[in-house]
Amino acid sequence: MRAFTMGLAAGGIAALWAAGAAAQSAEYPLTIENCGRTVTIEAAPQNAIGLGQNSAEILLLLGLQDRMAATAFWPTNVLPELAEANAEVPLLTVEMPTLESMLATRPDFVAASLPLLLGPDSNVARRDDFEDLGIPTYVSPSACSTRQDTGDIYGSRDALWTMDQMYQEIEDLALIFGVPERGEALIADFRAREAALRDQFAKTEGLSFLFWFSSPSPADDAYLGGANGPSGYIADLMGGTNAIRSEADWPTVGWEGIMAADPTVFVVAELDRERWDLDRAETKIDFMTSDPSVSQMEAVQSGRIAVMNGAAMNPSIRTIYGAEELAAQLETIELPR
Repeated sequence: MRAFTMGLAAGGIAALWAAGAAAQSAEYPLTIENCGRTVTIEAAPQNAIGLGQNSAEILLLLGLQDRMAATAFWPTNVLPELAEANAEVPLLTVEMPTLESMLATRPDFVAASLPLLLGPDSNVARRDDFEDLGIPTYVSPSACSTRQDTGDIYGSRDALWTMDQMYQEIEDLALIFGVPERGEALIADFRAREAALRDQFAKTEGLSFLFWFSSPSPADDAYLGGANGPSGYIADLMGGTNAIRSEADWPTVGWEGIMAADPTVFVVAELDRERWDLDRAETKIDFMTSDPSVSQMEAVQSGRIAVMNGAAMNPSIRTIYGAEELAAQLETIELPR
């Protein structure tokens, strides 16, 4: 499983893009349906913004760094195999950018990962802010598949998120940029890796995972991966379920509720941002193993704590990477029989 992944990362992607760099299969003007909007692309973008880590990394995986004006909003570092390409693209901020800073790059296209970055209630920008200036936008289908009637900006999901929405996003962006063959190759890679994980793990009765993203402090409620979001999808890939049953993408739960959920395995996020001390996996584990109550949980007592890059808990291409990261650790964790 990992041999295939690492082989592609080590040079296969670059070779594929070099071989097909001249191909421009899309016909313009191009019209697509995206999140309830009809978007018309007059020509392949040459100065695009990747607004949010997933949008930026998809564009980089498609070999489009020379056609990117900027990126913004990175909860964690770029994939190592994309570091060189990413270094060619200006970074506005690892947090939320301003509309003014984005417009200053004179973008001709904006792709966004999350509604809080480009949505009707966003503090950053609305799609109309760009489209009124003739700048087409694209929002991740994963962001549009949530219910927004709950008062939560992140939304809730009635059904389990799957990589199919990510494959749609890759296909759309590859077509928009006129490199559909690159999108097809990338999707084929992810499908193979997803299938390998499915084959590796059988469904296990009672196996549950709890995904802790972060918290402002140990005294605050924890931000957790919801039942039907990417965390739930990863749990399903591993043959289990999400111990947190909330349909909210990012429920906040106190430690009494977490202890009541009693997961088989804790999965703690590692984040590279510098917002809270508990963004670090090591700090999370220190708290869990020293707190008088939490340290008595069976999963903690048994050392069933895994670390996963926090970007994998967002709907993104990183979800597969995170699942692979967790799968490798499960081989060394003794699970109850």
